[in-house]
Amino acid sequence: MNERTTLGGLARRLSALPPSVGPVRLVAVDGHAGSGKTTFSERLAAALGGAPVLHLDDLATHEELFEWTGRLRSWVLEPFARGETARYRAYDWVARRFTPEERELPAAPVVLLEGVGAGRAELRPFLACLLWMELTHEGSWERGQLRDGPELTEFWDGWKRAERAHFAADPSRPYAGLLVLQRNEGYEVLERHPKTD
Repeated sequence: MNERTTLGGLARRLSALPPSVGPVRLVAVDGHAGSGKTTFSERLAAALGGAPVLHLDDLATHEELFEWTGRLRSWVLEPFARGETARYRAYDWVARRFTPEERELPAAPVVLLEGVGAGRAELRPFLACLLWMELTHEGSWERGQLRDGPELTEFWDGWKRAERAHFAADPSRPYAGLLVLQRNEGYEVLERHPKTD
């Protein structure tokens, strides 16, 4: 891990990658729940000139925290492979159902896929790059629970078990080419040599 880059430099680097699914460079931002993936993805999307972001929370459900790959494939990856705009219905975590309205996700030059498990083995062949938010699960979960409040304690207890099981069976970090560290002044991005499948 010897190369450091800025957010703007990262955006330029990602934009220069070859497309990974149809015309799209699909970039995954993975890490533990509460590690800052959503905020980082929003800032990276802005540095990319408004790149679309797909949050995996929109595809997961209470009953299927990590069993969303089929929806991602049919709703997003298959249209992207044809160079078409993807359409999906987002899960409403309060109503506990998918919304009837469809959202559009254009087959833009760079699309960010943000969420726990975004770098899973089944998706890696479709990724132009995998980034990992470098924060321990203890630190991430503490931040997430502070953010969500005590009323979601029961959910977090179940989530921690599910996340541990997921990453034990299908780790993402060893395959990440870039590690993202949050600093007081922004982000530090470190290059590493990822494991290959």
